[in-house]
Amino acid sequence: MSESDPINVFATHAFEESYDYLRLFEFLEGVDRFYYINVSRPENIPGSGGLQAIKDELIEQIKAAEAVFVLSSVYEDKPDLVKFMMDVAEANDINMIAIRPFGSGADTPPEMLERCQENIGWNDREMADALRRQARGEDTARWEVLDFPGFDADGPTD
Repeated sequence: MSESDPINVFATHAFEESYDYLRLFEFLEGVDRFYYINVSRPENIPGSGGLQAIKDELIEQIKAAEAVFVLSSVYEDKPDLVKFMMDVAEANDINMIAIRPFGSGADTPPEMLERCQENIGWNDREMADALRRQARGEDTARWEVLDFPGFDADGPTD
């Protein structure tokens, strides 16, 4: 994945930019040298055509994605709509990543866990790695480096 070959990502929405929707993309923007295109378009709510027009618009958006982020908050607000989005992703062999509820300590809804390939928290690096794995099948084995004040590779410092 490079700047010339970004990952196409869709995030569940109910045709509005919820706090979690915006937060997801703020987190992804914080990842250095990580390139993606947001193919979800919450502003594209059909003006006519009813429920079928809404479904058609969502199908078009999801088909453009390589992976789908399923936001717990959107699922809790509009479970039927998110289930439809998950059905579309499954029908098109697009992997899904569940994101736990933000800051509440609540668990991810069980149906999301059953249907998504990964369940992650609100961590920019975890989001980018999950997206690389689910969209492109890239191995993202990285080591977390912890720095402890007063210590270096040889032990305690004076």
